[in-house]
Amino acid sequence: MANLKPAAFRAATPASRVDAIDWAQVERDLDAQGCAILEGLLSPDQCRALAALYPGDAHFRSRVVMARHGFGRGEYKYFSYPLPEPIAQLRPQLYARLVGVANRWNQTMGIDISYPEGHDAFLQRCQAAGQARPTPLLLQYEEGDYNCLHQDLYGEHVFPIQVAILLSEPGRDFEGGEFVLTEQRPRMQSRAEVVPLRRGDAVAFAVHVRPVQGTRGSYRVNMRHGVSRLRSGRRHTLGVIFHDAK
Repeated sequence: MANLKPAAFRAATPASRVDAIDWAQVERDLDAQGCAILEGLLSPDQCRALAALYPGDAHFRSRVVMARHGFGRGEYKYFSYPLPEPIAQLRPQLYARLVGVANRWNQTMGIDISYPEGHDAFLQRCQAAGQARPTPLLLQYEEGDYNCLHQDLYGEHVFPIQVAILLSEPGRDFEGGEFVLTEQRPRMQSRAEVVPLRRGDAVAFAVHVRPVQGTRGSYRVNMRHGVSRLRSGRRHTLGVIFHDAK
């Protein structure tokens, strides 16, 4: 778990909260289990302000009702450009902290793709391939809702790590609704990981594949993520995906 340094709990800006994360620990956690918790990435006020955007349409390009597509139950909305704060700040700042892991993973897996240091340059690559629609999204779950295991790919260009930030308080705003990851290893049964989050915490996790070190070298494992059934209340989550969509 990547804990914030004590001063970060008093920091109001997304940049200072990102800087306060122990990124060396994040890298170790991502390598070990394909995910890492980023504690206190958003303040309670920021969480409430982002969740309060959901009923309106001004900041969004589309709405998806999961049951209509077999994705689960619940719904989500994709943000439009320009992204609202603090998402517009967080997206390039988080990318800059994760791009080194992403490049190392691809090199280890023999994938001949490298990512530029700056997020703007990566978005230009996406746009050149016809991926120009923003992918950050706001999800809303109510009692009985869930999100089936899936991967957020959206096109040819995929950044291999994404971030989900919990905007609601477990045990107060909702019960159930745990973030779940599964890892499918070759010729082995799948492994599940349940990630405990509090309001304002984020989880960085593998989008598609990641390398795992075995006795005969490294090999690829296939990752999927979802959300377990909400037993009561309402849950909002911010999803920060670094590649755009066709």
